[in-house]
Amino acid sequence: MKTTIKILLYIAIVVLAYLCFMSILTPIKFEKVRAEREKLVIQNLTNLRIAEIEHKDQKGYYTASLDSLITFIKEGNKKMVLKEGILTDAQLQAGLTEAKAAAIVRKGNKREIAEYNLQDFRRDTTRVSLISALYNDKLTVKDIDNLKYIPFSENVEFEVSINNEYVSSNNIPIPLCEIKAPYRAYLMDVNRQETLNLIDLQEKLEKYVGLKVGSVTEPNNFAGNWE
Repeated sequence: MKTTIKILLYIAIVVLAYLCFMSILTPIKFEKVRAEREKLVIQNLTNLRIAEIEHKDQKGYYTASLDSLITFIKEGNKKMVLKEGILTDAQLQAGLTEAKAAAIVRKGNKREIAEYNLQDFRRDTTRVSLISALYNDKLTVKDIDNLKYIPFSENVEFEVSINNEYVSSNNIPIPLCEIKAPYRAYLMDVNRQETLNLIDLQEKLEKYVGLKVGSVTEPNNFAGNWE
């Protein structure tokens, strides 16, 4: 009987030690995976923000349709100024400006170009694809197609909301946009209970339960809630 009790006590101690260890290890592992995943979620949110801002700059409004935004990125282009050479302090002090220097070079008068020492100065305007202009060729067409999906989700799309009715205190209309990725979409498969705990905490703090950029209630310079 005493031997049986000792064995049961030993098992109980081992089980308690294991549970205690896991209670510490599980949140640590969860936070590690969360940090790794959120790097990619933030990257996609940032890339979508860049695209929405360009869309507004060119068309005057944000779009709530990710399909339309992706088509805009893939098919659109942007005017770019290709720069080669810079003006020296001496040239600037002599009254030469970027506009004047560019005009001299465009005329093609070799004597005048040499007189102002602009042989290596170029300012050419061209149009390049938006993928190249916005992302420096770091994203492929396939990357753009997948941009609407929240990483580590089962093809769950980012949530996009727009507000074109907002008017500032100075009576200036300001279009607003918000792009969101809820925790449930990209963390629930890591650890359901830890995700629910995180959601509960954010709700108690009255914060959005996930990652997002922008706001549809007030201007915030399209900032992310991690910034």
